Amino acid sequence: MQLTLLVPELIWPEPDDRDTLDDLACPALETLLARSRLTQRPPQSLEATLSDLFGHADGAPYAAFRLLGEAGAGIDVDDACWVGADPVHLRFHQESLILADSGSFGIVLEEAHALAEELNRHLSELGRFHVTAAERWYLQLTDDTLLDGFDSAPLSAVAGRRIERLLSETDEARRLRALLNAAQMLLHGHPVNQQRESDGRLPINSLWLWGAGELPPRRESGFDGVWSSDPLALGLGRAAGVPTHPLPVDWSRMLEHVAPDTCHLVVLDDLLGPVQYQNGDAYRKALAVLEGRWFAPLRTALARGGVSELRIEASTAYAALSWECRRGDLWKLWRRPQALAGVAQNLAKGST
Repeated sequence: MQLTLLVPELIWPEPDDRDTLDDLACPALETLLARSRLTQRPPQSLEATLSDLFGHADGAPYAAFRLLGEAGAGIDVDDACWVGADPVHLRFHQESLILADSGSFGIVLEEAHALAEELNRHLSELGRFHVTAAERWYLQLTDDTLLDGFDSAPLSAVAGRRIERLLSETDEARRLRALLNAAQMLLHGHPVNQQRESDGRLPINSLWLWGAGELPPRRESGFDGVWSSDPLALGLGRAAGVPTHPLPVDWSRMLEHVAPDTCHLVVLDDLLGPVQYQNGDAYRKALAVLEGRWFAPLRTALARGGVSELRIEASTAYAALSWECRRGDLWKLWRRPQALAGVAQNLAKGST
């Protein structure tokens, strides 16, 4: 069996953060990394890394793919232009604009539907907003010329970070900026946000527009299964005709459902949120869970031949990293495991 693990933000992005990196207990992961062949590419988002795995270029129509992966959405994705329109909170801090996604301020489904209904009442000539989950909204455009000059990073690349602008400042994007400005005004005055502020919660004061486009023609994939809780990964799999599955709790549960001579993709995004919001303690706890549930049993499975090839893909601040390990590589004992603190330091210095 061949297995690809996609683990965004696997390596903590601050190599000198001793509180987070010191004494991390992940010997199985360290062994796997030490005995693997490492390939580095320029840094890219989780979404771009997923897109690469399915043969699509960066800038693919992520919103359409993600909508395709939404369980029970009941929305026809074909023959329409889709834009991710996820709810966010913007604030100024030290003359910089900071963007927070729903992972840091929370939103319930009733609030999301009420806000989207308001947007649809006033902006229906531009398109229709759809809510598939409290934190995931979509705009189905009636006029795709609105996307002229569109240039926006995926939400995972900006959440918890300083941003310079919401949309391109080009003349071509002025209609889209006008749409966003109108949406912000409607959100600002809505009773949902007034109640949130009264309760001491952050208001949903803007949208992050990203991942625009239509579904492209089907492209075949080498995977026999995709295992994930990320709707984008599931959508990319479905678009390629690959069977998709919920993420199992650990490797042993997954092993019960896969055939020996198959190739699978597993997306483990537990570290993404802690890194986005610089929560070192949450990162350490999440890494410990991944070590016990995935890295340690996979090291054993690789040594015993149950897994013939293991790839670990990671989008990180240092680079897009790919480690490839086969059974025989585990016997290269001269490649001594290195603590993740050392791995981070070497990556920061441009060394492997």
